[in-house]
Amino acid sequence: MNTIHPSAIIAKNVQMGEGNEIGPGCVIEGPAVIGSHNRLWMHVYVGPGTTIGDHNQIHMGAVIGHLPQDVAFSGAPSATTIGHRNVIREYVTIHRGTKADSATVIGDDNFLMANAHVAHNCRVGSRTTFANLATLAGYCVVEDEALLSGMVVIHQLTRIGRLAMVSGLSAVNKDVPPFMLCGGRPAVIQGLNVVGMRRAGISAPARAEIKQAYQLLYRAGRNVPHALEAIARECASPEVRGLVEFVRASQRGICAGASTREGGEEESLLPRKRALRPQPITTEVR
Repeated sequence: MNTIHPSAIIAKNVQMGEGNEIGPGCVIEGPAVIGSHNRLWMHVYVGPGTTIGDHNQIHMGAVIGHLPQDVAFSGAPSATTIGHRNVIREYVTIHRGTKADSATVIGDDNFLMANAHVAHNCRVGSRTTFANLATLAGYCVVEDEALLSGMVVIHQLTRIGRLAMVSGLSAVNKDVPPFMLCGGRPAVIQGLNVVGMRRAGISAPARAEIKQAYQLLYRAGRNVPHALEAIARECASPEVRGLVEFVRASQRGICAGASTREGGEEESLLPRKRALRPQPITTEVR
């Protein structure tokens, strides 16, 4: 049995499972499909063409499946698909696809904090974290277990690899390979997400190969094709094979490595190392 507040407005062509809680002022336009055991807090909007799985929590003021913010949108029917066990906090906006029969897709067990935005036709995997105000432009891809910190902005058509972590206030306009730490304006690769890999249960031998692949790709002075050839020869773990496939499939190119030159032009969120200058010794005569 569903619990629906009297002030909620639900279209007749909405299919709904069992055990849902629909709070005050919610609006669900049809056609839409709502699974079972979801909780929609007050004033949640669900647009037509939306499918929501089971055991999701959608908090106050969230907007799911509304019209895309795209001047090319012609009003064609499109979709938004949300998986299971997601936590979607206050005022998150997730817009539906912009072309006919296209979709914005979000997987399972994701945590989208307040005011995060997922634009039209994005594809978000599972077990990702979007901190407050993290923003995806259209057609972005965020793979499983990636983490976007607060106020991160991702350029359209950009991909964020598995277990990548982007630091707060970053602007990302190139693909971020899996397992990398990334940050800055524009964002650059600053290292490996070692803690995240351990927490995800990646084995020590695989982590060692990922580190070797990182060194070949970002620290050995090779161009990307030569680095990928070397990685493919020297590393055999599934994780590294996935990293190589990700880079080879890149259409926008991958983020550069952090500058090692003093006074490099890249803006980084990490503090710059500056040489300490000896201070003159003065003797005060009284």
